[in-house]
Amino acid sequence: MAKVVIIGGGWSGCAAAISAKKAGADVTVLEKTDLLLGLGNVGGIMRNNGRYTAAEEICFLGARELIDITDQVARHKNIDFPGHQHASLYDVIKVEPIVRKKLREMGIDILFETRAIDVRMTCSGITGVLTAGEEWIEGDVFIETTGSTGPMGNCLRYGNGCSMCILRCPAFGPRVSISQRAGVEDILGQRGDDSYGAMSGSCKLNKESLSKELVDKLNEKGVLVLPVPPEDVNMGKLELKVCQQYALKEYAENLVLLDTGYVKLMTSFYPLEKLRRIPGLEYARYDDPYAGGKGNSIRYLSMAPRSNTLKVKGLSNLLCAGEKAGLFVGHTEAIATGSLAGHNSVRLYLGMPLLELPRSTAVGDIIAYTNEMTRDPEGIKNRYTFSGGKYFARMKERGLYTINIELIKKRIDRMGMLNIYDEKLI
Repeated sequence: MAKVVIIGGGWSGCAAAISAKKAGADVTVLEKTDLLLGLGNVGGIMRNNGRYTAAEEICFLGARELIDITDQVARHKNIDFPGHQHASLYDVIKVEPIVRKKLREMGIDILFETRAIDVRMTCSGITGVLTAGEEWIEGDVFIETTGSTGPMGNCLRYGNGCSMCILRCPAFGPRVSISQRAGVEDILGQRGDDSYGAMSGSCKLNKESLSKELVDKLNEKGVLVLPVPPEDVNMGKLELKVCQQYALKEYAENLVLLDTGYVKLMTSFYPLEKLRRIPGLEYARYDDPYAGGKGNSIRYLSMAPRSNTLKVKGLSNLLCAGEKAGLFVGHTEAIATGSLAGHNSVRLYLGMPLLELPRSTAVGDIIAYTNEMTRDPEGIKNRYTFSGGKYFARMKERGLYTINIELIKKRIDRMGMLNIYDEKLI
């Protein structure tokens, strides 16, 4: 049986584990922290704008497990907020235990607090990864889904220092680029001023620290828009954000709050003294990152050159997904790439042609388009998401965006790919 080892247990790693398992592999996930889902534990936004289309494509391709879970734990469905329609907000507190249970029920082996730090190579490819605990984990095919954030020095060099975020590098150790350890040079994303990386786009407030009036409104509506005092409006902060789909003037002139169990504050950082001047936020307190008054984590500093099948170039048995595979933003994007990488890991083991999703699908197009953009000097200054920015505009121009579920199903069926991820290959 094929032994597939997945390095990183975020949304893309979990998606890769599920599709590799369904294709017939023996799957092990190495996660350096004590939680799956990574940034998914502080995210919470699904199905906004083109992510609705992509989520349904993922389901009809046969990878509906994680989409179903986020739907199951949604606190609010079909809500609108500035620049975004028909969004779903999942409960960031409930989601991780359910995903963990799902993977274990499928027979996927999860090794927590297991940080991969090096690789062992032969002429035929990677044979094993070395953990910080000095154990070698061997496999036939490897998938890197380590993300693009950390170590702490990067947040200091390119940001405002360690923001003490959900990834918790001081406690669990820094991320290590497995592709680079294997001899493949990383691609680094840039900002508009040519500096490297970009700041995470939101913070998390303790809900109990808000006034009862605001909490009641959030629980009812899922979204609140609070005007920022004119003297505190800072348009320049929008250029720092990872999430360029939220780099709209409304997000500088207002605080946009979303109910994900905690309160998702849609800004990279906001000084606490100024935050507490806004009515209802007099006792506001950051829960993630703890340095949310000063800064946020720096991302997009470690991407692997890869094909549209998500195989890493120059290595015979390494695939990648999530932010490691390019300038992707979002959970849906991570699930989309992870599902393809997991399925292709078994095809690679069997010597089968790897699956490349057609560009007549939103998922296939964003994978190919983002690949092109990482090779473009200007393209690496942007981020790509189904939910806004340049890629959502492209979706609409190409006629890929729709919320007509039957039409999406016909699109996948017409290409002969309905439930392709459900196929057992071994």
